[in-house]
Amino acid sequence: MSAKGAAVTNVDDVSRPSRVADPDEGIGADELALAARNHALPLEALRYDVTPAGLHYLLIHYDIPDLDADRHLLVVDGRVDRPLTLDLAALRERPRVTRRVTLECAGNGRALLTPRPVSQPWLTEAVGTAEWTGTPLAPLLREAGLAADAVDVVFTGADHGVERGVEQDYQRGLPVSDALREEVLLAYEMNGSPLLPQHGAPLRLVVPGWYGMAHVKWLTRITVLDREFDGYQNAVAYRFRTSAEDPGTPVTRIEPRALVQPPGFPDFMSRTRVVRPGPCVLDGRAWSGYAPVTAVEVTTDGGVSWAPATLDPVTVVPRRGDGSEPGSAGRPAPQPVPDGPVVDQRWAWRRWRYEWAATPGRYTLGARATDARAYPADRAAVEPGRVREQSGPAGGGGGHRRPLEPGHRS
Repeated sequence: MSAKGAAVTNVDDVSRPSRVADPDEGIGADELALAARNHALPLEALRYDVTPAGLHYLLIHYDIPDLDADRHLLVVDGRVDRPLTLDLAALRERPRVTRRVTLECAGNGRALLTPRPVSQPWLTEAVGTAEWTGTPLAPLLREAGLAADAVDVVFTGADHGVERGVEQDYQRGLPVSDALREEVLLAYEMNGSPLLPQHGAPLRLVVPGWYGMAHVKWLTRITVLDREFDGYQNAVAYRFRTSAEDPGTPVTRIEPRALVQPPGFPDFMSRTRVVRPGPCVLDGRAWSGYAPVTAVEVTTDGGVSWAPATLDPVTVVPRRGDGSEPGSAGRPAPQPVPDGPVVDQRWAWRRWRYEWAATPGRYTLGARATDARAYPADRAAVEPGRVREQSGPAGGGGGHRRPLEPGHRS
């Protein structure tokens, strides 16, 4: 039986194929139910270097599983020489590191697309930055002994459901080369406290620089394959497509993006801001999963013109040596220091500021970011700020825009 009491014969009766909304179709009840269950970052929370756990964006594909941390086990199997089974206590005895990492949902901006894919209706706020503490994955894989023919590493979560007609545990695969990157983490703490149930307790994967779909929560199993993983979340979901027939290319790392921390005060319904005339410092955050952010530009006229913002200095916080490899994606590796509470911040967002003289009128504020990658010449033809389904902005820069009306309170 379905939850509504109607007889069903298979999962296809309760799980429909993906689709895009009709031209005049509004947000439906099913999308509203998803929006009520999952939540975005309130933009005023961009003020925090580290997002409080309750304000961090949240997406739960199926149910939060009922797991007992004292009895939880992680299995490492597949194409390995020495299969492993570890409990949380054993993982806590391994080398411990903390990484400050910005996570963004791959579908961020989906509700603003035309046509609109029918799914979790994100605007632009599906992001957050937390300090994740745990043990590096790579040494564990090396201890298990990867077979010479290892191709992909599959991470299985305890959450189970049906999606687009496919019953499944949530699983994502990473190429071996990415799974062995020094920054990938098996995390059991968030912001200095044990993981909360909704954030993957008691154990989750953290893959700095990648969109949120790769950070498997409620992690129970790591399986090494001698082939490319063809499970639903890799082969069907989270792919760039130009049409329904296009098999697409996989979504991986986070494209550059910037967000504006809203100035002034909001209207309750529209969230349009009111700012008093005079000097106004606009600020926000910018990030990229590929390389360090090198520039942020700000618009106050809806993208007609852009002006450079000032980036806060990069804070390179050294960390204890953990036997890992040098930094990646153009990010300098911190140097080992004596024991102490230190945090690796290479994968966190960066604050920017812009001084603006607000005068009476209506304005649309926005920001876009560029990272340190060298872009092919044809990338310049892609309008900065565009977004694609299951992705952040396309092109070398990305951002968001927000209406604002400087004036006096009536």
